[in-house]
Amino acid sequence: MRDLVKLSGMVLSASPVGDYDRRLVILTRERGKITAFARGAKRSNSTLRAAAAPFVAGTFSLAEGRDSYNLYSAEVDDYHAELAMDPEAVCYASYFCEFASYYGREGIEAGNVIDLLEAAFTAIREDRVPNVMVRRVYELRLMVLNGEYTETMPGGEYSDAARYAWYVSATRPVDNLFSFRLKDEPMREFGHAVDRNIARFVDRHFHSLDVLKVMV
Repeated sequence: MRDLVKLSGMVLSASPVGDYDRRLVILTRERGKITAFARGAKRSNSTLRAAAAPFVAGTFSLAEGRDSYNLYSAEVDDYHAELAMDPEAVCYASYFCEFASYYGREGIEAGNVIDLLEAAFTAIREDRVPNVMVRRVYELRLMVLNGEYTETMPGGEYSDAARYAWYVSATRPVDNLFSFRLKDEPMREFGHAVDRNIARFVDRHFHSLDVLKVMV
């Protein structure tokens, strides 16, 4: 057997290939975003079946090819199974993963983005703050991590509460990031500012966001 490399990370998406295989997009701490094929993962007796699914986090043993990897095994830390039981939570998590995939690049370490995803998933699962708040904080922080944001809120006049939310979202440690709330009007202002930031820097339409907007 060829030499295997172990990479830790999270499955951002999984799609079928042929009758039995799956194509995975995995965000890894060590090598950024990679594509991996899980051969036979759709078979009912496959040892890869459970791991070859979105939101799965762990350590993946892979064989490196010219343009992609082949997945041989996985040591799963978290399936995030609770998310799968809540349709709204699945929509949020899918959008978070698609946005992370937009910024992901092969060869660029992505540990900080994986930590952000994990924190956002935990916040959605534990329902500590409204899901829409988790979404807005996640969006801004992901753009901050990629250097695509303005230190001051873009356009318009904003309340002190909305400005505080912008500052906290950009600077607070990720393990305590999703721990504050806003009243309705500051939340609207904050969301508007995040939307303006996305419109300025992001040139992609996210289909998962369309689904999320229909769901909520």
